[in-house]
Amino acid sequence: MKLFSVFIKTLREMSRDLWLLGLTLAFAPFFVFLYWIWFYGGSTSYAVLVINYDRGTVLSGGAIYNAGEEVVREIERVAYPDGKPLLKVKLVASQAEAEPILKNRGATAFIEIPEDFSQVLESLQSGDRSATTKITFGGDLSNPYYTIGATLALTAADKYVQQMTGQMPLVGYDELPLGASAARTEFETYVPGTLIFSVILLVFLASMVVAREIESGTVRRLQITRMTAFDLLGGITLSLVLVGAAGVAISFGLAAVLGFRSQGPIWVAILVGAVASLSVIGVGMVVACFSRSVSHAFVVANFPLGLMMFFSGVVFPLPKVTIFTLGGHAVGLYDLLPPTHAVVALNKILTLGAGFDEVVYELTALVVLSVLYFFIGVWLFRRMHLRVA
Repeated sequence: MKLFSVFIKTLREMSRDLWLLGLTLAFAPFFVFLYWIWFYGGSTSYAVLVINYDRGTVLSGGAIYNAGEEVVREIERVAYPDGKPLLKVKLVASQAEAEPILKNRGATAFIEIPEDFSQVLESLQSGDRSATTKITFGGDLSNPYYTIGATLALTAADKYVQQMTGQMPLVGYDELPLGASAARTEFETYVPGTLIFSVILLVFLASMVVAREIESGTVRRLQITRMTAFDLLGGITLSLVLVGAAGVAISFGLAAVLGFRSQGPIWVAILVGAVASLSVIGVGMVVACFSRSVSHAFVVANFPLGLMMFFSGVVFPLPKVTIFTLGGHAVGLYDLLPPTHAVVALNKILTLGAGFDEVVYELTALVVLSVLYFFIGVWLFRRMHLRVA
């Protein structure tokens, strides 16, 4: 069978170019290792500056009470479920001292405790509900961590005020995390996205392998044989799917060694990676149709690579731009990018413990996109490179 012959031929050629193959397989594991180094020993701690102007007050028994210092200790107690600190408090003397630190993003936010803070709390404890004071906070609002740091610190301060004054909140809230999401370290939350790196990079390898056939003249020789574009691209695709599945498996294996724990079946995650590889390879086939050389294919492949990296949720989440609804599922603009479905499926499996039946929609979408891009590639390849002049 000609398709199988191309499959074997492509594997042999890739084995001769171990540098390119090695980079493709090592890229995602490299990022997994980097994320582990960055977040080794726990998750991110957010630095908060505290300006404590509180003068304190002398209680009836002669003891000195400083509520500002108590608030600082309350903020320092904010922690992850595993007990690791969520906030790091640094005391500064004034806003003037805090400003350069915030500008250089050495901290996420500042909180300023007023001079009369202890006196007001003492008055509230004694039943004087007319007493009031104000805590000032701020920072660089363009810092993505500002909202997290400021909100957590203010929540801790408010909790202390409620405890000391005996005031109960009007409404209570209970948080119910999905699956094991509350117990995940920050390193583990990044693993599903990094696993997709090994898949996305196949757009380079797929386009360059096909472009090499064009540049070397193999396609010209193909024109005088009975081999079809489907045989050529199909054989190349099958060989690259093996590379993609191997990349996902290696990345996941390294993540597991470094402490990552999958909440769902691993085989389903690898299946998602393999099908996602197939769809990304289809994109690479389309790229190859517009390339006459390997170097040209490398340059052109950067465009779909950028789209898949930044508009599929791999790097950061994006708002859903719904076009229509199909079977109760919202189909969005970015759903044309294969990694969009792969990221969702892997997060369901690895973090939320979903099984095969819960990612059927994402797998179906990936299969549809795989078939679509592959046959577009075959059609374009036949028209642009197999047409007799």
